[in-house]
Amino acid sequence: MAETLKLAIIDLSSSDSISTAKSIRQACIECGFFYLVNHGVEEELLLRVFDESQKFFSLPLEEKMKLATKHHRGYTPMYAENLDYSSSSRGDSKESFYIGSLEAGRSYLNRWPSEEILPSWRPTMESYHKKLL
Repeated sequence: MAETLKLAIIDLSSSDSISTAKSIRQACIECGFFYLVNHGVEEELLLRVFDESQKFFSLPLEEKMKLATKHHRGYTPMYAENLDYSSSSRGDSKESFYIGSLEAGRSYLNRWPSEEILPSWRPTMESYHKKLL
């Protein structure tokens, strides 16, 4: 029988930031994933992020490719990245959308879907990005 993967549960309310950082590092090394609790992001915002993400990633590839990654911002299609260079795979089976700094003078690098297509995408993702920081 296959072994069950156990995700590390990382509590961000801990006052011991060194221990928290070590726990995150260890989880990344051991399985590549972890589960955060007490992160301070409201459930309502998380639901909006997932809803907007579902809308974006459901768009036709042609539409998503209009936002292809430039300056490490924007859309990356399936198999375009390979995070495990030791493997001989054709690339990672995932799509991504990268957002960077929202500070004046740097936010111009971010790429956003048209408001006509996804009117709530940008404000939702900006709110989420600010909350995570």
